Amino acid sequence: MSTEQRGQQNGGAGAGPRPGAGPGAGPGFGPGRDPGRGGPMGGGPHAGMMMPGEKAKDTRGTLRRLVVYLQPRRPQLSVIIGMAVLSTIFSIVGPKILGKATTKLFEGIVAKMMRVPGAHVDYTYIGRIILLLAGLYLLSALFSYIQQYIMAGVAQNTVFDMRRDVEAKLARLPLKYFDSRTHGEILSRVTNDIDMVSSTLQQGVTQLITSAVTIVGVLIMMLTISPLLTLIAVVTLPLSFVATMAIAKRSQRYFGTQQKTIGELNGHVEEMYTGHAIVKAFGREKRSVAEFGAINDRLYDAAWRAQFVSGILFPLMNFINNIGYVFVSVVGGIMVTKRTIEIGDVQAFIQYSRQFSQPIVQTANIVNIIQSTIAAAERVFEVLDEAEQIPDPVPAKVVKEPKGDVRFDHVDFSYKPDVPLIEDMNLEVKPGESIAIVGPTGAGKTTLVNLLMRFYEVRDGRITVDGVDIRNMKRGDLRRMTGMVLQDTWLFNGTIRDNIAYGREGATEEEIVQAAKAARADRFIRSLPEGYDTVLNEEASNISQGQKQLLTIARAILADPAILILDEATSNVDTRTEVLIQRGMRELMKGRTNFVIAHRLSTIRDAGLILVMNNGRVIEQGTHHELLAKNGFYADLYNSQFAKAGTVEAVG
Repeated sequence: MSTEQRGQQNGGAGAGPRPGAGPGAGPGFGPGRDPGRGGPMGGGPHAGMMMPGEKAKDTRGTLRRLVVYLQPRRPQLSVIIGMAVLSTIFSIVGPKILGKATTKLFEGIVAKMMRVPGAHVDYTYIGRIILLLAGLYLLSALFSYIQQYIMAGVAQNTVFDMRRDVEAKLARLPLKYFDSRTHGEILSRVTNDIDMVSSTLQQGVTQLITSAVTIVGVLIMMLTISPLLTLIAVVTLPLSFVATMAIAKRSQRYFGTQQKTIGELNGHVEEMYTGHAIVKAFGREKRSVAEFGAINDRLYDAAWRAQFVSGILFPLMNFINNIGYVFVSVVGGIMVTKRTIEIGDVQAFIQYSRQFSQPIVQTANIVNIIQSTIAAAERVFEVLDEAEQIPDPVPAKVVKEPKGDVRFDHVDFSYKPDVPLIEDMNLEVKPGESIAIVGPTGAGKTTLVNLLMRFYEVRDGRITVDGVDIRNMKRGDLRRMTGMVLQDTWLFNGTIRDNIAYGREGATEEEIVQAAKAARADRFIRSLPEGYDTVLNEEASNISQGQKQLLTIARAILADPAILILDEATSNVDTRTEVLIQRGMRELMKGRTNFVIAHRLSTIRDAGLILVMNNGRVIEQGTHHELLAKNGFYADLYNSQFAKAGTVEAVG
């Protein structure tokens, strides 16, 4: 496990979330970032129908859980449904009323042409119809506005609750959850999936209600005009439905390929951008450009096919609908000549037949979007269903004045149940002692820190601080008495002052400056144009790696912990800077219990005790000179680090 991951859960100084893992990390998580998990309404008015057909494993269960989030807003949903029904009804009755005006106009014109005595066009009646229609359409627009306004609040409040629950859940998850998943996957669930739920609630639900009411309402209005014409209009629907499903099925496949290729392209661009210096150094520019070209060609081919196939839909639908219009017009004209129907009703019926096909296509579109949204919601609920870390005890024991007496008592631990790592470890560190931990990769050095900080729970045995089992303490209390300085620095977008002050809440300006001086960081800070007010960018790339480390050390000094953990704290600084840091470290380490995981001899040679670990066990312990005199594992580890005898550079 990397120190970046450890930093995510650390409440002590010098630690924090993984760099670049915040919401601003950008979309390019690489090929494995769930490409295509975008907003459901993106990509044009029919993009939802052509989205990759992702389906949930438990549709009913997920829907029930979504309904639970919507239950507190049942009154608003009732109003939304009412507004949608009223808006649609006022919109639907319009063509029928307009048909009355058309009939009156037609009758007046025909009467005048036939020279009927007193024949005239009743413009007063037609004017009243126009005013009535204007009022109906205004009311329809008003109800639609109210519906959308209320739905916006319902949607945002619902996803607000979901985000709040997910955020609270992430804080309760054990570190192994984050160790076993990529940051991109977790971010995708927390951001993209919840955004998809938000977009669907905002747009899809209201569209579904409106489409359903429109279908029923238009069908009723068509039947009131002419059952025969309604039968003719309905006969063309199966043909439209079959054509829509056939095109949607094929376009889904092409859009799925397109989204997958976009993910590959994003991953390639991100890798080449972040590793630009390496690409240049090894002269792989041509290979990088060629790989980009190949992915881009595949993306072009998939996107072209997807757009072409989906673009066929509306011309084909118009062709099928126009056939229906022809039959309706011919039959309607015959019925008008036989005076079994008025010409205005034929006009209204043609308008209704046009309105009838549109909500059917929209409904098919929305159903597909809802399927993908349910799958997205299910991914969010999977996070909420994850096993949480063991709750803090109530009441918890409190160490009011921590001294830093740490003891490992017959501790057993394993990351996997069938693969033991630490077995029957016994270790006692007195207050003020400095313990250096060395050993090969995978020996269990960092695991000791994880167990001490309760990032992981011991399988057997116990760990005590000042005689109190850490399982009987609150994690926050334990981590507040512990400070960490990691190899991988973490600094956030903000001023240098704020980054140092992160170590202690309410720190004064004088305390911040004193901590910076102790870490030998004050001089370089004051050399910057803005001094302590210098704003670090998101990756803190506007200062050097060594300067970053000095700031995290200053943060740890400001925290003033009883227990200090240094995990390769000086590995990223030059020798001269390391000497300066060591002076500050000696002051920092006085009177504290110190755990030092290091490879450089300069960091551990003054340690009162060096623990040599291998395969999860302490196999040797003693001072530097005592261990060299034993000529054992430590001596072999030490000697293997030097090219020349007598050169003091690194150890273990």
